[in-house]
Parts: sequence; C-alpha cells; structure tokens
Amino acid sequence: MNLHVTPTAETPSTEEAARALTLLKAWAESAGAGAIDALDPAAVGLLTAVAYPEFARDYPADFAVDPGYKATLPDLQNGPASLIRGANRQIQHVGISNFRLPIRYQTRDNGDLALETSVTGTVSLDAEKKGINMSRIMRSFYRHADRAFSFEVIEAALEDYKTDLESFDARIQMRLSFPMRVESLRSGLSGYQYYDIALELVEQGGVRKKIVHLDYVYSSTCPCSLELSEHARATRAQLATPHSQRSVARLSVEVNNEAGCLWFEDLVEMARAAVPTETQVMVKREDEQAFAELNAANPIFVEDAARLFAEQMQADPRIGDFRVVASHQESLHSHDAVSVLTEGETFAADSLDPKLFATLFHVG
Repeated sequence: MNLHVTPTAETPSTEEAARALTLLKAWAESAGAGAIDALDPAAVGLLTAVAYPEFARDYPADFAVDPGYKATLPDLQNGPASLIRGANRQIQHVGISNFRLPIRYQTRDNGDLALETSVTGTVSLDAEKKGINMSRIMRSFYRHADRAFSFEVIEAALEDYKTDLESFDARIQMRLSFPMRVESLRSGLSGYQYYDIALELVEQGGVRKKIVHLDYVYSSTCPCSLELSEHARATRAQLATPHSQRSVARLSVEVNNEAGCLWFEDLVEMARAAVPTETQVMVKREDEQAFAELNAANPIFVEDAARLFAEQMQADPRIGDFRVVASHQESLHSHDAVSVLTEGETFAADSLDPKLFATLFHVG
C-alpha cells in the first residue's frame, strides 16, 4: 500500500500576511454584503476591526482653550437627572473639606494676623440634581480671601455659594490655630499658646447662624483623689499625691453680634476664668510650684468643668446657644471622663458622633 502525505505549507511571513489582508480589503470594497457575510467569521472580523488610533504622547504646553473648544467639554456633574444613582433624595451637605489658604484675621489686641486656614464648604443638593461643581466653592471663597477677615466676609462667600451653585442651604467652616502670648505664673516669662478655633456660618431654611468653636486645654485635679491624699498625710504621715491629667473642653457658641463683638481673646479669657488651670507654655521651678498650688486650689470633676464653663457663657449677652464638651483624659483610669452640656436648639442632638470624644485628644 502506498501512503501519500500532503506536504505541510511553510508559515507565511509577516509581509505575506500584510499582502493578503490588503487583497482581502480590496476585494471587500467591490463585494456585496452577502458575499462578506459568507466569509469565515474570523475574516469578517479582520474587515470590520477598527484601527487603534495613534495618540500624541507629548504634553501640548502651547495648547490654548477657546470658548468653542470649552463648549465641547463634557459636564457629567451637571448632567440630567437620569444619570443619578441611588435613592432619589436631597443631600443636606455636599462640598469640599480642608482646602487651605492664608487668611487675615482681625484680633482684639494685635491688629491683623495672617494665619493658615483650613476651609470646609458645603451646600445642599436637590434630589433632582446630579452633582455640584466643587471648584466653584473654592473660587467663590478666593474672591473674598484677600480681605481682612470677619463673619461678614464669610457671609459674602456663602452668598456666592448659593448663587453659583443654585442651592438653598449652605455652610462654611474655617479652622485655624490662633496664637496668644501668655504670661508664666511667677517667673515673668511669656510664650505663645496656640488655640484651635473654628468659625462656622450656617444657613438653613433661611435662618443664618454664626458659630465659634474653641478647644481649651487645662489640667484637672481629681477632688476625690486630693482628699484621699490629704487623709493619708494627716492620719498616717504617708506621702501621697492626687492624680491630675491633661483635659480638653470644646466650647461652641452661637454669636449674637447685636450685643457686640465676641473676640477670640474674649472667649479664651472666659474659659480661663471658668477653669484657671490652663496648661502652661514657659515654666521654671517657681512656675511649676505655682501650677501645683493652682491645681490644688481648683480641684475639678468633669461635671464641674461643664457647669463652670456654662456659667461664664450664659452670663455673656454676646453668646446665644452654646455647647460644652469636656474630656478629662484620666491618669488613674484606662478610660476618660467626659461630659456634654448644651443650651438651646442649635446644639441639641439625640445622637453623638461616635468619634466625638476622640477628637478632643490634644497633642502638644
């Protein structure tokens, strides 16, 4: 029996494959749709494949945007309601947080100060709107940032928000570290104490509120521990020391400008009058001894702190609603002692942020 084997063709070269494809495309130009559809599907794929375009890889530094080109740019954020994902609900706050810029602040004692400021700006968003243009919030704020700052300037930026973004509610918050020169207790030295302050302007339902937040850092000596230490000394001649710890109170006040200007310095002095054991900046031995005496003269539970701060604020006509959040970061316990006291509807809340007290931790 004779066995005949068909010779195997050699693998075509790249040039032969290219010529074959060119021939196939030339044939397809004159062939009917039926003839093309009758081809092997792989061949049809070669005819219908879209060539990958050649893109420029160098950045066009000299390219300028004209109005015609700008009009062609897609704007997904301001797209139709059909693009909205999720529940058809109004959003109370949407915007940007922690964009920073230098702002000039008017002070009671030292004229204007330029301080780095972190700004959070949000607006409400109707259920039928896809989104907002975040950069407009920054642009509206920059239009007013070069002026000596006050709540009136925040109000101007807030008005821009509502106009530019077509929103009915808006909120601006600015956070800063405010320096005040503080005298030592006995040595005559002085140094700068820095206070975390935030200004907030809120408009909701046509009602506008101005709010100032201050974090005040102080030492709290436990009254119970002080009495027990003195008992050990008196009854057993046993040396003992009461426990005290760094503590933080966040004082939030609604400002009533009709009663006069509430300066940052005023609010700090109000806190210091309530609880005088503020942590110190410049300390020599005589100052350290004085601080120990000052703590012994002002032992304080966290409940006392909340009420003492409240006593100062409720007596000042420049302050409307207020809130005190205090945290004594215990040296005796593995947990903190905390309290919250509010006055008025502005700060009333049934629920607390789970991380609220953790934000009162002060890093020196």
